[in-house]
Amino acid sequence: MNKKLLIISATSRNNFELAKQIDTIAESFSIEKKLINLEDYNIPIYTPIKQAEGIPEEVSELTIKFINSSGFIFCVPEYNGSIPPILTNLIAWISVSTDKRREVFNGKKALLASHSGGGGHNLIQSLRIQLNHLGTIVLPRTIIVNSYTKFDLDSTKNKIQQLIKLL
Repeated sequence: MNKKLLIISATSRNNFELAKQIDTIAESFSIEKKLINLEDYNIPIYTPIKQAEGIPEEVSELTIKFINSSGFIFCVPEYNGSIPPILTNLIAWISVSTDKRREVFNGKKALLASHSGGGGHNLIQSLRIQLNHLGTIVLPRTIIVNSYTKFDLDSTKNKIQQLIKLL
């Protein structure tokens, strides 16, 4: 399998801008990559009743993107000290949308990034716990941008390079 990186932005504003910066940096590495913004997808809130109605086409499309990726960079804001609902909802849908659910996350590598109004550290901890539970190997270093910490180009390049070497 060729190395394929999926860059996921949970929102259309600051984290999408961060994801685009990361995407541009990743161009300097020889890797196939794809940037997605979860707000571009109309995914209903997961419930067992909605699941019984059938897996939404957009969930199936995203599940395939996740399965076909070697690793992920998640660009996610902190919502109320945790993971934003849009990402938690997608993960819930993915977990029930395929018989290959183990292939979606298990053994894959991930780098976590956040552009948050606050520190973003509670988000990073919460997302790390969830992804580790799903079998994803999350890099210990993260990319944090907020009112106290500005974007660091050299550090970000280094972290992306570390992730790509592990894929």
